[in-house]
Amino acid sequence: MTTTGRQLVSTLTADGTMTLALEEKTFPAPTGNQVLVRMEAAPINPSDLFLMTTGADLANATYEPSKITMQLHPQVAAGQAARHGKPQTVGNEGAGTVFAAGEGEMAQALMGQRVACVPGNAFGEYALADAMMCIPLGEHTSEQGASSFVNPMTALGFVETAKRERHEAIIHAAAASNLGQMLGRICQEDGMALVNIVRREEQAAILREQGEQHIVNSSAEDFEKALAKAIGETGAFLGYDPIGGGQTTDICLRAMERVAASQMTEYSRYGSDQAKKMYIYGRLDLSPTILTPSYGFGWTVSGWLLMPFLASCDVPTLMGLRQRVVSGLTTTFASSYKARVGLEEMLTKDAIMDYAQMKTGEKYLVVPAG
Repeated sequence: MTTTGRQLVSTLTADGTMTLALEEKTFPAPTGNQVLVRMEAAPINPSDLFLMTTGADLANATYEPSKITMQLHPQVAAGQAARHGKPQTVGNEGAGTVFAAGEGEMAQALMGQRVACVPGNAFGEYALADAMMCIPLGEHTSEQGASSFVNPMTALGFVETAKRERHEAIIHAAAASNLGQMLGRICQEDGMALVNIVRREEQAAILREQGEQHIVNSSAEDFEKALAKAIGETGAFLGYDPIGGGQTTDICLRAMERVAASQMTEYSRYGSDQAKKMYIYGRLDLSPTILTPSYGFGWTVSGWLLMPFLASCDVPTLMGLRQRVVSGLTTTFASSYKARVGLEEMLTKDAIMDYAQMKTGEKYLVVPAG
């Protein structure tokens, strides 16, 4: 048995022309521990926009029913040379109902259930998914469960990573985001101190209302001084940066060293021996990452990705994280959406130019049947 349905596909050619189009796709019957999910809701995350809008001239694109044709900035197009001429499905995560399952025990157990999943092609009417990467939602709706993976598991992963590396406090940039607010709630539950970096006062107000104590504004003249003060109060020598480009990581490392140096009893030309680490997990800013090593030699900048983290977890840890997400879908891990759009509407000029801005609190939800 095969199933046919529409699927959003992103195709980039060598001349920098990218198309986003809804195409008819045939889905084979699931085998083994695969399940076929009728998709009902899928959030548009920043990680999805990499294949949809990054570097694109949206204002001058050609908009047709079910299709957008746009030109990418040459540098961005060159950086994606590996996918030239190779259509990519879009949509990291979503939720829906399993209506076909492979012969595997895990797959059969999900038959007929509403699940959250990370198929990589969630912007479509159907998606094949691995049963191991599905979360049964029970009585929760697909909308409540649509954002069950990327942000909740990432936020939990940040705290789990900090615990593994023996930290009791962390720094998070772009902290007023949906993910950032989840992280704040997790840290409060787990007793992990958190330093929140925001860009605007209204974002700081949102976090204060949620009980956050350490909030610094990167637009303020005394940003680095205030950041160092918060680090001194919390002992946060580990940070997570979704911005990537520019100097956010650099400033965090400088502020960490500023605190560490102030605690030294003897001067050293090599700086403090305090270990300082920043994980970059996104590229909201596509410009180069600027580092001005003025923080001794005990520092590390590394990348952090969700899937390698999940792969590093043993089964009890992974199952515990999943259960924690399901238990907190309407509280700790609740997501809100500015708008709900169908597959056709998500490819309109008004919609894509809005959600491509990735504004705080203005996430879109795709409803394939809408």
